[in-house]
Amino acid sequence: MQLKQTVASITAALLLSSLAHAADRYKIDPAHTSIGFSVRHLGLSNVKGQFKEFAGVIVLNDGKITEASGTIQVNSVETGVQQRDNHLRTADFFDATNYPTITFKTKRVETAGGQIILVADFTMRGVTKELRLPANLAGPAKDPWGNLRVGLGAKAKLNRMDYGIQYHQVLETGLLAVGEEVELEINAEAVKETADQTGSK
Repeated sequence: MQLKQTVASITAALLLSSLAHAADRYKIDPAHTSIGFSVRHLGLSNVKGQFKEFAGVIVLNDGKITEASGTIQVNSVETGVQQRDNHLRTADFFDATNYPTITFKTKRVETAGGQIILVADFTMRGVTKELRLPANLAGPAKDPWGNLRVGLGAKAKLNRMDYGIQYHQVLETGLLAVGEEVELEINAEAVKETADQTGSK
C-alpha cells in the first residue's frame, strides 16, 4: 500500500510540474503582422516589398521564447508595382510555381549580450540553410478583449544567390540591377491559443 501511495505521489508531482512548465503557443495574427524585405536597385536605392499571406506560431516556456515557425505564400509577394510582382513570381526570382512557399523553423534559441538569437532552418526555392535572426520579444500583454498577446521583431540579411535566385543583369557601371544581399524584417503579433483551439494541453 505504501509503495502504491509513493508511486501515486510521484506521478502527481511530475504531472503538476509538467503543467506548471507547459509551453504556451501563440498564433500569428496576420492583421497585425508584416513580413518585409529590402534589396538594392541599380546601386542607387532600396526597393521594399512584403508578403501578404502567411501563418505561424511562437512558443513560450516560462515566458521565454523557445520556438518560432512560419510559412509564407510566395504568390502573395507585393512591392506596389504589378509588373515587378509578376516578375518576382517567375523562375528569375522566387519561382512560385515550383516553390510556392518559404518556410522558417527555429532549431534553437541563443542569447548574446542579452540579445535573443533565433537560429533557424530557412527554406526558399527548395534550398534550406541556417539563418540567425537577432530578435526582440515583447509581452505577454492582455488586449482589450481579454486575449494574451506577444510581439516579436526580427531582422536578418541573406544572400539571394545562396538560395538559387541568380538573376544577374549587370549595368554599364558594373553594378547589379538587383543587389544580391536581401534584408528581411519581421514584425509579428501573436495571440495565445486556448484549450478550445489546441485541444487539451
